[in-house]
Amino acid sequence: MTLRGTNQESGRPYNRRIVLEAIRLDGPTTRGTVAERVGLTVQTVSTIVRELEEHGLILSVREKPRGRGIPPSLLTINPEGGHAVGIHLTPLGIEAALVNLRGDVVETRQCHAVNTTPDEAFALIGEMVNDLRASPRPGRMLGAGLALPGPFDVESMSFVGSTTMIGWKNVDIRQRLADATGLPAFMENDMAAAALGEELYGLGQQVSDYFYLFFSVGLGGAMMHEGAVLRGGWGNAGEIGHIPAVPDGEPCPCGNRGCLERYVSLDAFKRRGLSEADWVRDIAPIFRNAIRTIENLFDPETIVLGGLAPQSLIERLATLAEGLDPSISARADRPYPRLVVASDCQHSALRGAAALAVFGVLSPRYGQMFETSERGTDE
Repeated sequence: MTLRGTNQESGRPYNRRIVLEAIRLDGPTTRGTVAERVGLTVQTVSTIVRELEEHGLILSVREKPRGRGIPPSLLTINPEGGHAVGIHLTPLGIEAALVNLRGDVVETRQCHAVNTTPDEAFALIGEMVNDLRASPRPGRMLGAGLALPGPFDVESMSFVGSTTMIGWKNVDIRQRLADATGLPAFMENDMAAAALGEELYGLGQQVSDYFYLFFSVGLGGAMMHEGAVLRGGWGNAGEIGHIPAVPDGEPCPCGNRGCLERYVSLDAFKRRGLSEADWVRDIAPIFRNAIRTIENLFDPETIVLGGLAPQSLIERLATLAEGLDPSISARADRPYPRLVVASDCQHSALRGAAALAVFGVLSPRYGQMFETSERGTDE
């Protein structure tokens, strides 16, 4: 992500968020390094750092002297400076997590609720969030992020079939989430949310271009490029679950036949009733073709495999990379394997959903921090 501050006086709240994001990405770091990265003076950055420290969002630690002079203090995000709630809604149930600014999952709550209606779901979400807020650990609550299956706003695919949420069409999900939680509310499809979580807290710290393959009740993905999800014209890019995999194959609720997620998904795994080892061996050719298709379309540095599946199943699928046929990604100078397991499979969508709220409240793109207290000032 490109982070550049502004010299306009009215841009001071924006500069605060820019500096905070730079510290989150690069910390431990110095005021001088932050100033160089965001294009502000060291004096301006120092003033902002002082304010961020007063809000408890960052920590400043001075190293022990190693020679002459006093070493500069190093700046890092304060993990306990705030918490967000990440919520993942699937056809199988609801899970919610309290996540700190470092991305650590502090507490979780689960509710088994199959194909829940919107009224039932938001009532349960309200109870779960209230329970998490009653914990002695939250401190400042930044917001709530909700991840749920996509695609969105596609007549034949949205909220249709066993791999998505039936009966959720035309629901104002963001407003219902805000009403249920009393917090700033954000939402995203679960594959993009999981990719954002990996970007903020996992492999995204080292890799600029990767595809996050989200293995859940259905199958989807998101291409990350320099810290951002590539969304497409209507925000649904990466829905590879509906690429054709088997000519004249199984009928799909989307209206087509032979879609990939009819064969490679948790729903497909449960319908077949095979052991993990037998099922993975059975779908190996289809899965490998899907990997090569992703590589040839997006040219990622690697494909990250994560999602709701048991860790053992994710890892079995990852071993199929050993038999991949050539693609544009089959090159000798690769720094990473063609397929890797996500940094935190079981919490990927939860951490990503919480990251939506953290990113939404604190980041330069969507930031809301300080706005209430400064409304009407010249800052």
